[in-house]
Amino acid sequence: MPTGLIEHLTSLVAPPLCAACGSPRSLQAVLCDRCHADLAAAPKVVEPGPPGVDLAVSASPFEGPARRVVHGLKYAHRLSLAGVAAEAMLRSLPAMDVPEAVVPVPPGPWRWRWRGFDPAEEIAIATAARAGLAIQPCLGRGGGPRQVGRRRSERLSNPPLVWPVAGVPREALLVDDVWTTGATLSACARALRDGGCRRVIALTLARAL
Repeated sequence: MPTGLIEHLTSLVAPPLCAACGSPRSLQAVLCDRCHADLAAAPKVVEPGPPGVDLAVSASPFEGPARRVVHGLKYAHRLSLAGVAAEAMLRSLPAMDVPEAVVPVPPGPWRWRWRGFDPAEEIAIATAARAGLAIQPCLGRGGGPRQVGRRRSERLSNPPLVWPVAGVPREALLVDDVWTTGATLSACARALRDGGCRRVIALTLARAL
């Protein structure tokens, strides 16, 4: 039986659902029409960025479909959402000289062991593939306190320990899922510059304002 026919019959028994909100979606899509349209229409956030970052860009505030995409990827392990995030993030980039490589924000070691994957790395891989750039996971991170759930003052006063573990690109597109205080982005930018990087553009799906 042809694969297309099998997929069609399967969709009649178990209609495909949006990976973000759970509503019905088309067979070829990852998101439903509403989530796709809302994410595309979300106001992008472009700021100078935290210390060490030349420019910080987010595809959306951390609300609505962007929040659902982040949670679906991070907590429900819906890896197809990494591509959705990457496409929205690349659309939000201003016209500029594209950095030579994509660098994922590194996870804390215990977080990777717990999930079995890293959301930032999945988004970075999808971003690099769609932009035609190299992926360069050149940063390591110590097992310090989790950033999620900490107060702003605590995040800023005790940022994560990040260092280069391999050669860094001269110009980096630093990728993460959410930009909150900028403490993690700044720590990564400092590590990249310590390794010889000259320009750091931070790119995230969402900005928690």
